[in-house]
Amino acid sequence: MTHILVIGGGFAGVWSAAGAVRAARAAGQAGNDIHVTLASPADDLVIRPRLYEDNPESMRLPLDRILGPIGVRRLTATVTDIDTEAHTARAVTRLGEQQDLSYDKLVLATGSRLVHAPFPGAQHLFDVDTLPAAAALDHHLHRLPQRGTHTGRHTVVVVGAGFTGLEVATAMGERLHRIADPHGMSDEVRVVIVDRADTLGPELGPGPRPYIESVVGALGVEQRLGRTVESVTPDQVVLSDAEVIPTATVIWTGGTVASPLTAQIPGEHDRLGRLAVDTHLRVTGVPDVYAAGDTAAAQTEDAHSSMQSCQHAQPMGKFAGHNVVADILGNDPLPFEPDPYTTCLDLGPGHAVETRGWDRIIDLTGQEAKTRKRNINARWIYPTVDDPQAILAHAGRFANGANKQTPHAA
Repeated sequence: MTHILVIGGGFAGVWSAAGAVRAARAAGQAGNDIHVTLASPADDLVIRPRLYEDNPESMRLPLDRILGPIGVRRLTATVTDIDTEAHTARAVTRLGEQQDLSYDKLVLATGSRLVHAPFPGAQHLFDVDTLPAAAALDHHLHRLPQRGTHTGRHTVVVVGAGFTGLEVATAMGERLHRIADPHGMSDEVRVVIVDRADTLGPELGPGPRPYIESVVGALGVEQRLGRTVESVTPDQVVLSDAEVIPTATVIWTGGTVASPLTAQIPGEHDRLGRLAVDTHLRVTGVPDVYAAGDTAAAQTEDAHSSMQSCQHAQPMGKFAGHNVVADILGNDPLPFEPDPYTTCLDLGPGHAVETRGWDRIIDLTGQEAKTRKRNINARWIYPTVDDPQAILAHAGRFANGANKQTPHAA
């Protein structure tokens, strides 16, 4: 019997497990002795790209409805240690019990975490990095009208003008108005975005920037660019130029780094802590270990490194799962070949921008791009549930949104 251990219950982990099951079943009798276990501290797949939206607690699917129908054993536990030489991992269950897990092949897909804020008062920040954090922000926003006459009661300061910061800031005005308007407090609504860079979305490049700037301006989002945060209290934020902004809500979007578990895997790591992998998603120089999603620095087209995004996490998981089984059975693995790189940035009510390529050439804007973004967030990234045949068929669609399987992957 051969044991595959997948660590992580996000998109990359789920599709690694499903991809492995699919490949094992496709091998017929040769795959009968391959067993897949997925370890995750949570019971749900969190739809992380949607956590900036209203009602974030609904942005999840039970893992058992995805993994159960295809026979993946699920362990609800947090993996704390990995020994790649002994081929073991140590996990702690919700009851505090320790379990030692052995594996023949390991897929590390534990995702990423938010970078810690470097200034005093960071304990007062909100974020949308995890479901509990997004839910805490949502509950806080709905309690704002009960805060009395506090100055800055309905002011939100978003720290970071990157992809996540822009989505949060441009959605926040509409969210705040839904809360404040019924109480006659619409004139209190104010959204401010702060970034040390001199431009909005610096990593998005110059292509979409004029459109982003026009939408941000039209929505009335105030900009404090070329500045940083000095400190935060429950009632205000102080900027590096000494400006004081009264606010009850400061949201931190300062970027992400790979899960700390990657540090327990020997080998090369990039500046985000991600593991170097080969074209088959095997961790370089570490036998029997694969990585997928935000823990892996995989090469994409034109020698670019993969992004920490759902766009790359889903296919990476499918390729990793397939290749682990190919490795076990002595079959040829499949090189990771993601779709051509695109971005689709939500920009609040009625607006979005979609770009293609690493130069981010604009493809769609306005309502057309907004419809595309809604389809991505609410339909296309959701896995099939309850139906084992449909789940495994989805695991064989290596290209996002494609209806055909990758050649030779069946």
